[in-house]
Amino acid sequence: MDDRTMTIGIVIVAAGRGERAGSLEDGPKQYRRIGGRPVITHTLERFLTWSRSGPIVVVIHRDDEALFAEACGKLPGAERVITTFGGETRQRSVYEGLRALSGTDATHVMIHDAARPFVDRDVLDRVAQALDEGQEGVLPAIPVTDTLKRGGSDGLVHDTVPRAGLYAAQTPQSFHLSAIRIAHEKAAALRREDFTDDASIAEWAGLTVTLVEGSVDNIKLTVKRDIAMADEKLSQSTLPANFLPDVRTGNGYDVHQLEPGDGVTLCGVFIPHDQKLSGHSDADVALHALTDALLATCGAGDIGDHFPPSDMRWRGAPSKIFLDHAAKIVRERGGTIMNADISLIAEAPKIAPHRQKMRETLADILGISVDRCSVKATTNEKIGFIGRREGIAAIATATVVYRGETA
Repeated sequence: MDDRTMTIGIVIVAAGRGERAGSLEDGPKQYRRIGGRPVITHTLERFLTWSRSGPIVVVIHRDDEALFAEACGKLPGAERVITTFGGETRQRSVYEGLRALSGTDATHVMIHDAARPFVDRDVLDRVAQALDEGQEGVLPAIPVTDTLKRGGSDGLVHDTVPRAGLYAAQTPQSFHLSAIRIAHEKAAALRREDFTDDASIAEWAGLTVTLVEGSVDNIKLTVKRDIAMADEKLSQSTLPANFLPDVRTGNGYDVHQLEPGDGVTLCGVFIPHDQKLSGHSDADVALHALTDALLATCGAGDIGDHFPPSDMRWRGAPSKIFLDHAAKIVRERGGTIMNADISLIAEAPKIAPHRQKMRETLADILGISVDRCSVKATTNEKIGFIGRREGIAAIATATVVYRGETA
């Protein structure tokens, strides 16, 4: 097909809630910040600056109009963007995007996930070239390199799956606009909601889907750690040669009284014990101290300023909420969390059997690797209130790199 007769419309799917990427307090993953800007800003910019882009439809959630306007409203070319509301599933959201695009001059469509901000022009050009050559559907993909195992409900490996000819699908998945819209309409009419991507709908509808080379960088940000790694990647790649790193260290201290009970929660891990910690929340001294340490790196007060004990909302609340909040503040102010170190001071219970789980919990909450999380424990040699098993104390240190100044 002569590319002068073909107009490639874009549908960017951004209506999901992204529960796997962290707490609801953090907001949908497509609006989390990486490199100082929301994920969706990076994604939309890739298409706004690509020479072959025609009309662009972004499918958003009804609750996200203000978030989208703030994230993308000032991008050059943003006036070209059409927004429409998505449905309860990704499949329904794509269908709504296709309907909105059908009112434009687009003849073909690229359907892309908002949570893939690193798609590059080489991938877009390869997909477009395949459309130019008359392919009905085009799927960017990369060969599977890991050894694949098929397991059963018994938790055992049943066999090894040959990986020859296996590919990991990416987006943008691209089609003749009318053909993929008809396929979606047929699926909707039959109430088929079990398709995992648009290529699978196209295959089901009898369309031919051609593979083109994807990119290992074109990853989908799915969990909190993906977002943290993307932020670190962008932050490092944009540093000028004369950058002066702004490394800050914050300290935190907390202590809670022990009383008769059935266990204590430390670093987010419950440990059965003949005592419990007294406090307004779950009294996790370790996470309280680390929350203060993170807040200290950007002068954001302390845990009591953000979660006052007088507020009944926090009675019995898991302290993960507090640490999540502090980490979010750090990132919003341009910080990248590099390290978290906690020292627990207690006569009992024994911390060593739970240390690895504690480190893994910290890594999950903060979105950093386990090797950047340290948990240590010591006794008070039976001296003072800790020695008398009247309380447990925690000292925490956090290291954060903020965007520094140039020399």
